[in-house]
Amino acid sequence: MKNVKSLICLIAMILVVTACSSSNSGNSGTTTSNGNEASKPATTEGSKETAAPSADPITIRTVIKDVSLSNPLYAQYFDALEAALLEDAGLNVNFELVEMAQGSYAENLNLLLLGGDVPDLIYFQGGDASIAEQGLLEDLRPHIENSKYIKNIMMEHNEKRMESYPYLLWIKPYTPKVPVVRTDWLNDTTSGQALLNDPTPDNYYNFLKELVSSGKSKYGITVAGDLAEINFIFNEAFGITSTWMKNSEGKYEYSLISQAEKDKLTYYNKLYSEGLFDQEYLTKQWDTKEDAFYKGDAALVTGTAGKVIDLYESRMVELNGETATLTALPPAKGVSQGFGAVDVTKESRGFAISSISENKDVVFQVLDYLASPEGQTLDRLGFEGQHYNLENGKAVFTDAFYSEWIASFWEPVELNTTIPVEGALLGATAQTTLEMPTQYFKEDNNFIIPEQYVATWDALTNVYKEYATDFITGKKPLSDFSKFVDAWYANGGQDITNYANELLNK
Repeated sequence: MKNVKSLICLIAMILVVTACSSSNSGNSGTTTSNGNEASKPATTEGSKETAAPSADPITIRTVIKDVSLSNPLYAQYFDALEAALLEDAGLNVNFELVEMAQGSYAENLNLLLLGGDVPDLIYFQGGDASIAEQGLLEDLRPHIENSKYIKNIMMEHNEKRMESYPYLLWIKPYTPKVPVVRTDWLNDTTSGQALLNDPTPDNYYNFLKELVSSGKSKYGITVAGDLAEINFIFNEAFGITSTWMKNSEGKYEYSLISQAEKDKLTYYNKLYSEGLFDQEYLTKQWDTKEDAFYKGDAALVTGTAGKVIDLYESRMVELNGETATLTALPPAKGVSQGFGAVDVTKESRGFAISSISENKDVVFQVLDYLASPEGQTLDRLGFEGQHYNLENGKAVFTDAFYSEWIASFWEPVELNTTIPVEGALLGATAQTTLEMPTQYFKEDNNFIIPEQYVATWDALTNVYKEYATDFITGKKPLSDFSKFVDAWYANGGQDITNYANELLNK
């Protein structure tokens, strides 16, 4: 297998923020499995049907977040994928990995791309808009229109996002972050049932307070340095129901300068000041956040709905015993209830194809194959004898399937594989987290920030983060919230607000 060891875990890491650890090389570089530099292949015209195998493998240079060179399971996966592409689709493909330096993936990726090194297949998790503006990303709509499989598995939110931003593809159900807690801890509290019956912010507070005061955990909740994780729980309860909300004058204002945001930050400050919100939340990374949960330092964390929760639960039980299963908690209820309005302007992460790639048609054929029944069988089910066994012609999942396997590419709602499946793809808790968000689904009214305002918007985001951190940690009193609002408007917020009102009132 060519270069696969690098590519593999990297995809698992990016698609699910799991408890695996990554080890990146200290410098950016391109390597193949034998350590040699690889030359650019000749132009290959793509075909929507099975192509004749090429004499030499077509190298697809690929960059994806969180590379690990040490995961044999995913090395096995990409070996099998390369073989399947050749056998089923006539594609003789070699995945070549561009390794990234340590640090911010989005920042390092932008430096790589703007420096002129543009791989064929690129995974983005932020920072893609500036690259798209340079004309370096392929418009995927014609490819999708002519696809054999992808066009049939896209969901409504995928289609809407593709229409307004046709550069990223991420075929997954809507999966917000959902709060989970140990079931045995939940059952061993007097406040837990009250929270389940009536999940108000006050009942969340009482529950976290009891868990900490009883000595079960050091603090109530932690996040990986980003308030977005906790906002999934509390935004709507405090009245933050969309990105742009109408004020008392009937005009749209940005939600993060609203009275509702002030009320929410006041609540976060209360949690923080009483030791219920991790005092080191700003410096937590995804792996240290999860470790804090498994060790019992944090009573509650949020995890991406679906398979990630399976992985959390398997690891928790492995470390703490059979009673340490997980329970998914509902979003807080107040002014409204839900996990937040859904952004349909663009995918927040996903795969892009270089517009200057000599192999972009072949790259899309690979992505299309992964939407086929054959591709889905490998990607969704794993390996026979490891992740499932065939019994009476059906795939019966093993414990390893739930504890270690995750699809690296597409996860459409409808499972379409070449092997019938006995049982569920997800454990009960994970399935619940996937179903819960559908109760509250609503579209957001946000929009893609125009190019002339992008730099201003980035600066305003930093203004918010600085003030929000100071409010939560008590460095600034909440009475200074009006100063933050003034600073937000003064630094370009008024221009963007004017634009928002013109756009949203059309």
